[in-house]
Amino acid sequence: ELRQRFTGKPEFVENFFLFVAEEVREYLARLGFRTLEEAIGQVELLDTAPAVAHWKARGMDLSPVLHVPRQAAGAPRRGVRGQDHRLDRVLDRELIARAAPALTDRAPVRVALSIRNEHRSVGAMLGGEVVRRFGGAGLPDNTIDVTLVGTAGQSFGAFLPRGVTLRLIGDANDYVGKGLSGGRLVLRPHPEAPFLANSAGGGDQIIAGNTIAYGATSGELFLRGRVGERFAVRNSGATAVVEGVGDHGCEYMTGGTVVVLGPTGRNFAAGMSGGVAYVWRLNPRLVNRELVELEPVSGEAAALLRDLIARHAAETGSTVAADLLRRWPAAVGEFTAVVPRDYRRVMAAMRAAVAAGRNVDQAVMEVARG
Repeated sequence: ELRQRFTGKPEFVENFFLFVAEEVREYLARLGFRTLEEAIGQVELLDTAPAVAHWKARGMDLSPVLHVPRQAAGAPRRGVRGQDHRLDRVLDRELIARAAPALTDRAPVRVALSIRNEHRSVGAMLGGEVVRRFGGAGLPDNTIDVTLVGTAGQSFGAFLPRGVTLRLIGDANDYVGKGLSGGRLVLRPHPEAPFLANSAGGGDQIIAGNTIAYGATSGELFLRGRVGERFAVRNSGATAVVEGVGDHGCEYMTGGTVVVLGPTGRNFAAGMSGGVAYVWRLNPRLVNRELVELEPVSGEAAALLRDLIARHAAETGSTVAADLLRRWPAAVGEFTAVVPRDYRRVMAAMRAAVAAGRNVDQAVMEVARG
């Protein structure tokens, strides 16, 4: 416990904050104020000259930021009332109400609704209810199966636990599947989207924004289309299939599986220490090779990859996936496995330990010590 490591006394911390408070009051007194509330918003008292005179800020005009609007005499310049986040009217309230049979009796539920980009973090409150009632293990897969049509706002499916599946027909903004925790997300374009008829089945179109699956720990994502930068950053256990990513894909990834059925941006796999990424027609020059090796796909890995592509085709109707499956014996040779060196050594040691009947943890520690 942190308190046991503290070598000082609680009184030391108390005195420190008393000194901080005393110094703050001295500064306030110099400015003619008695409280912080009186000082908030008094921008005309700020001395901006030293900042603007600095060579990095030379010529910067701060007047729009420091403008004092016209106000009635005595009008407050600080927040005097709480912000209404309208949490009583968010889409998740409707999802929770419709998922009542699953939340009370674990009964399967199917829901269909529309969604707009003002609906942010859809699924987070629903997922919170699942975890509150059933713990971190959640519910059996697809117990709550929701289909949404439209454009999702930021953080669609954030922290979604096992048992909840969100299917989006349309597109989404940034942070889809942020902190995904066992749930399933399926994104596909609307069938009436004009680009489906005049492009590669939509595979070269953007389906979601940046930083998808950030910090995901478990669960699945299937995205028919491309996404922006930093896909699967800090992913530690989720499985994701996508049809193209921007720069810094799989950055700092520590676990899980990523399949990219399209191009990558630069700096792919930077700091990647775990998990495996399978990339179709990979450009090796775009990979950060500091921690990873590039390998052909064969054996068990090829079977796993084919299964994920087949599931992607079934979940999203992807024509890219369907074409790869149609010519699979040849297509598998077009994939490259991006594997962290240390992760490969650990996995090999674990397999050898299991085959020899040895303690797996001991074998991993031996590898870690070199």
